[in-house]
Amino acid sequence: MPSVCRRLGAPRTATRARPPSAATRMRKEPASRCRNETPWQRMGYLCGDRRRQSPLRPRNRSQQLTEEDPSLERHFKGHRDAVTSVDFSLNKKQLASGSMDSCLMIWSMRPQMRAYRFVGHKDAVMCVQFSPSGHLVASGSRDKTVRLWVPSVKGESTAFKAHTATVRSVHFSSDGQSLVTASDDKTIKVWTVHRQKFLFSLSQHINWVRCAKFSPDGRLIVSASDDKTVKLWDKTSRECIHSFCEHGGFVNHVDFHPSGTCIAAAGTDNTVKVWDVRMNRLLQHYQVHSAVVNSLSFHPSGNYLVTASNDSTLKILDLLEGRLLYTLHGHQGPATCVAFSRTGDSFASGGSDEQVMVWKTNFDAADYGDVLKTQKSGASVDGTHHNLQSEMDYGVHLKKTKTQDPGRNHQQQEEETIANTLEHIVGQLDVLTQTVSILEQRLTLTEDKLKECLENQQKIIQNKVN
Repeated sequence: MPSVCRRLGAPRTATRARPPSAATRMRKEPASRCRNETPWQRMGYLCGDRRRQSPLRPRNRSQQLTEEDPSLERHFKGHRDAVTSVDFSLNKKQLASGSMDSCLMIWSMRPQMRAYRFVGHKDAVMCVQFSPSGHLVASGSRDKTVRLWVPSVKGESTAFKAHTATVRSVHFSSDGQSLVTASDDKTIKVWTVHRQKFLFSLSQHINWVRCAKFSPDGRLIVSASDDKTVKLWDKTSRECIHSFCEHGGFVNHVDFHPSGTCIAAAGTDNTVKVWDVRMNRLLQHYQVHSAVVNSLSFHPSGNYLVTASNDSTLKILDLLEGRLLYTLHGHQGPATCVAFSRTGDSFASGGSDEQVMVWKTNFDAADYGDVLKTQKSGASVDGTHHNLQSEMDYGVHLKKTKTQDPGRNHQQQEEETIANTLEHIVGQLDVLTQTVSILEQRLTLTEDKLKECLENQQKIIQNKVN
């Protein structure tokens, strides 16, 4: 089926957020810790052995909100049914969202820029994700297919039947070469991205598989299922190496810590649990929501976790101190999905109210300043953590640079010119990538037809001989 990209007018793109009101309220939480916390958790075992007093810890419930608190930046309206999934592109210029309305939306983060509606799936879009390069967007649907889209004006896509039931989850490996999918057919499947070639299937779950993710290094796969388990798989041996069975209900979502040493899962038992995948031990247990937890996302620094729930709230957890940090009220009805940007300075959420909201993180800028520094240097996350003082110094250094550089405006203009040129080049690369993909598909079809012809000729020859 050919896909269609519909261009939407600017008035439906975005609305600048108002100050927090009854519709978008935020509460800074008291210093209550997670349940079942043990001394080794209080010593900072989860994210390294360093400890620090959070500058955001409130003295009491009436403490006023400051510029360091999360704030609603924008909200997008365009979907015609509940939003199921959100994801930022690498450069944060675009935001993808999937919905029960069978459409994929690509929103521009630039003010007054048009949004695009991609039509191709025949049923609800359950999951979306940008590739690491940002050149492709993968989507999974209730129509049992996976589509790979080029996030451009044309909205071209290739589709393949991935499963025999609803596709609940799609996730790219960190190198962008592999794709893992999870389905209601109780299986997890791994594919190559460029030729959409099936590699292997993992099938030990005994109920729907809601989510599957690659580890940051690509060696492991974690999956969450309605059989109340979280399973850890070795990609090379294709075997389940451990099952976590602590959830008391269906497990809706699971994700790897940026270091790859921990996983977090959200369930219908209203809880969020964090495990160490090296020792297969439960590290933290949070029961901060009053309803089903639908989604979660790690901050790139690894120090925070944001969750979305049917109780209509988003909650931000401080993993170093093992406590609830913020409660955000914005969606009218269940909050269905949430995701941090690649740099951590923003996060997006979607809900059954058909809205996509973009929030500015603000808190603990040193954490995502360090992430930016790491990304620019090309370093990989290896499970170690920088000294807090160096992070704070880096944040101060950025502020000093901002105030002391007299040629910054000229530099910004040059950077914008370079960025526009690069964006044009990326657009051309997208077209080339799509062309190569189409050629590969045609080559595969030709090979199949040639093989079929050879088989028919062999049969004819055998019949004549007989």
